[in-house]
Amino acid sequence: MSKLEWRISDGTVPYAEALAAMEARVTDIRAGCAPELIWLLEHPPLYTAGTSAASRDLLQPARFPVHVAGRGGQYTYHGPGQRVVYVMLDLRARRQDVRRYVSDLEEWTIRALARFNVVAERRAGRVGVWVVRPDKPRLPDGTPCEDKIAAIGVRIRHWVSFHGLSINVEPDLSHYAGIVPCGIADHGMTSLVDLGLPATIADLDVALAETFGEVFGDAVTPSAAA
Repeated sequence: MSKLEWRISDGTVPYAEALAAMEARVTDIRAGCAPELIWLLEHPPLYTAGTSAASRDLLQPARFPVHVAGRGGQYTYHGPGQRVVYVMLDLRARRQDVRRYVSDLEEWTIRALARFNVVAERRAGRVGVWVVRPDKPRLPDGTPCEDKIAAIGVRIRHWVSFHGLSINVEPDLSHYAGIVPCGIADHGMTSLVDLGLPATIADLDVALAETFGEVFGDAVTPSAAA
């Protein structure tokens, strides 16, 4: 089968359409009749519920459509200004280790954000990728404020991955008020633009292409991603 495909969709892609496309592609990858796929897109405003989503964390159920995602994790938001990256890799040909795979997605995100001089970090017991905010008041316990800039939620079927990650470039952060993002109420959300960085989705796409091979070993160039 040919090498990994890197696809960027223009406009917003309806969630149900994306989910159906992922399901079909995972089946084809497993059967050996389609290459692995990295799919970069945006969704219209919506909430998704992962397999661990608690109903109490859906604060405004009528605000946006709510989709059952089938991925791991809890509630999250998708919308314009957020780069969603669906990662369909054949882990049989890579490394059959789910924890390592999730760690690799985190590392990829951290390295891409570093291209914008953003120090993004993992936090034990908290999903996603986080940024310390010294410009904001400390928490009641005296610890620094931290905001989430990227979410990760995956599903593995017969060792083929799908779903993936989302990184905030310039979404409407007020849209997160309809949920408790990933079940974590003590920390806020941020984006590249909220951090004072005039970045675009296209800028992030270049950073993701340039850093993918550093983590996963597949060379992807910005020109190939265009």
